[in-house]
Amino acid sequence: MSLRDRLAAQIAAAGPLSVAQYMTACLHDPDFGYYATRPALGEGGDFITAPLVSQMFGELIGVWAASSWELLGRPDAVRLVEMGPGDGTLMSDVLRTLRHAPGFLEAAEVWLVETSGPLRDLQAERLPEDVQWADSLAEVPAGAPLILVANELLDCLPARQFVRTAVGWAEQVVGLDGAGELAFGLIPTPAAALLPDATPGQVYEQSAAQAALGAELGARVAADGGAALLIDYGRDAPGFGDTLQALRRHQKVDPLANPGEADLTVHADFPAVMAAAEAQGAQAAILTQAAFLARMGIGERAEALVRAAPTRSGVIGRQLNRLVGADEMGELFKVCAIHSPDWTPPAFEDAA
Repeated sequence: MSLRDRLAAQIAAAGPLSVAQYMTACLHDPDFGYYATRPALGEGGDFITAPLVSQMFGELIGVWAASSWELLGRPDAVRLVEMGPGDGTLMSDVLRTLRHAPGFLEAAEVWLVETSGPLRDLQAERLPEDVQWADSLAEVPAGAPLILVANELLDCLPARQFVRTAVGWAEQVVGLDGAGELAFGLIPTPAAALLPDATPGQVYEQSAAQAALGAELGARVAADGGAALLIDYGRDAPGFGDTLQALRRHQKVDPLANPGEADLTVHADFPAVMAAAEAQGAQAAILTQAAFLARMGIGERAEALVRAAPTRSGVIGRQLNRLVGADEMGELFKVCAIHSPDWTPPAFEDAA
């Protein structure tokens, strides 16, 4: 039985699934889920992330981590954590950079929060033996400042979708059409009173999972100190829009076709994440990816790479544009820092 057949049988027996429930099944079903069985990153896979675009991205995250540790007073113990570490490229570049930060690696415990078995295998091939894994942030020992990064994690967390109709709000769900195929539909929602004003046709996405992560990170850094850096595509102000998409071989495909065989994502809701973190006593600030990388010195790093390898100047220029160009990742992607209130992380000194 395929995942499609299993979901169709479940819907026939118990009723439609919310979009959040459908996303969770497609991504994490232990037998058929995308991340559980067949994650495909990179040029030859289904999607490419910033660490795979250029080493500069991970190197500057490493600079940010080292600078954060310095601003925290060079604590003797620190948890360096990556959540959703992909194939390990980002942490590999971070650790290579941190070898030039005297004392950091001696103070740091390196943890990867990863639930995908296939991705853990890739990470283990690329990273040092003393890296440790956890299924959740709660498993990473508390009691020391946190320096955490999560690149393109929020967009994988499930969201519900609500549609404003002519007679009020309805929830978009996944059900079955007359032929027994998966299809989107609308059902009345008891959450209508909690949803914002909108005009008919507008879609409002709400991710309890994204907000819960914001709250967890906020509580952790408020208690132990440190900062979490969340990097993703999404909005930095409340808004509307249907952002659910499925990617396969770098192309958008029907989210309902072949469940479990494509990556499903929604845009990060940074305002909700930041509000949840601040409710736990943390502070939060946000920049575009272009602004963050510029403040961390990506222009100077690109020039240094060109000086070292002049024949690669064209490649490095294209990589730089991919990361910071307004029509590439530079504006759509945001960088959010959740931090303890006793300091401000590098690059965010005047960010709101």
